[in-house]
Amino acid sequence: MTGPLSGIRIIDLTMVVSGPMATMMLADQGAEVIKIERAEGDFTRHVATRRGGVAASFLNNNRGKKSVVVDLKDPAGVEAVKRLARDADVFVQNFRPGVADRLGLGADVLRALNPRLVYMSISGFGFDGPLKDKPVYDPLIQAVSALTTVQAGSDEDRPRLIRTILPDKLTAFQAAQAITAALVARERTGEGQEVRLSMLDTVISFLWGSDMNGHTFVGDEHETEEAQSFVDLIYEVADGYVSISVMQDKHWAGLARATGRPDILDDERFADAERRDIHRDARLRLTQEIVAGLKRDDLLDRLEREGVPCAPVLTRREMRQHPQIAANRTLFEYDHPVAGRLRQARNPAVFLGTPTGRTTPAPSLGEHTEAVLGAVSAADGSAGGSTGR
Repeated sequence: MTGPLSGIRIIDLTMVVSGPMATMMLADQGAEVIKIERAEGDFTRHVATRRGGVAASFLNNNRGKKSVVVDLKDPAGVEAVKRLARDADVFVQNFRPGVADRLGLGADVLRALNPRLVYMSISGFGFDGPLKDKPVYDPLIQAVSALTTVQAGSDEDRPRLIRTILPDKLTAFQAAQAITAALVARERTGEGQEVRLSMLDTVISFLWGSDMNGHTFVGDEHETEEAQSFVDLIYEVADGYVSISVMQDKHWAGLARATGRPDILDDERFADAERRDIHRDARLRLTQEIVAGLKRDDLLDRLEREGVPCAPVLTRREMRQHPQIAANRTLFEYDHPVAGRLRQARNPAVFLGTPTGRTTPAPSLGEHTEAVLGAVSAADGSAGGSTGR
């Protein structure tokens, strides 16, 4: 494996999505990732959408890694992980706060063994406070972060979940970035450090850039929020759906020309960006009425000729077959020894100076236990730890 992180070794004690997706990104970029699993394996090995007994969810978050089974309830297993951490660059865990310390694998212990170690802890709600010990699932973070209220549009409307595990995946991207930043700092100082990241903080930070303007000016906070519709929504047309984003005066004029409705330019409610925002609900209703009977591809063609930002609303199948996806080489296929031919999305960053090599499939449970632990034992002359097998 080549790539910008070639030569970096990561010990991964994470499960489910946020941690495994983060370490998979780093594996895609060349890092060696050793996934430590209990005897029953990561939870995502056992969920639905399977072929050949292999779950798609596990495959899609763990490619390019090695799997080592270790019994962390056995002191010998803990010692085996410590030996791995002694020569590692990064250690990542997403246990509830305090669990890693009780296992003897906390940051203080491992960084005493290896001062250059970057130790990443991922939690749900945080490391202190009244919610820190709560079990964490993505919908709970959506609820507490106010993401569900933002998705509803208005504080008065029923809160709505995002229909994907956005907090988990955002946390994965943030964790990968933070780990890389800590490695850069280590190059400058020679010292590793502990990095703490919570899903809750990640989502709130994500929201603040566009959805918390009414809470930015201290002393002038909004009591309640109305729908934030400065970016237009989805419109139904005769044979599907489109997205149209009227951001500037020229876009509103282009919409009028493209749809044969010059009369909307005479409506004082929509005369400029400020008034279109104030009267956004009326604007959105009017736009929907204008485009309702038009054919999707014809409308998009006319809008594009007039310079109006627009796009078709694609199903998952249509997205996969879209020529832009092909041009970007976003998706790739390869063979898994059990599950057969797979299709996955590549890491979105393309490194032209340090291109990444060919990926390996997500490992079978414990596939690399003997090779990895045997190599560590041989290196330090010890007998090796419990494999939990």
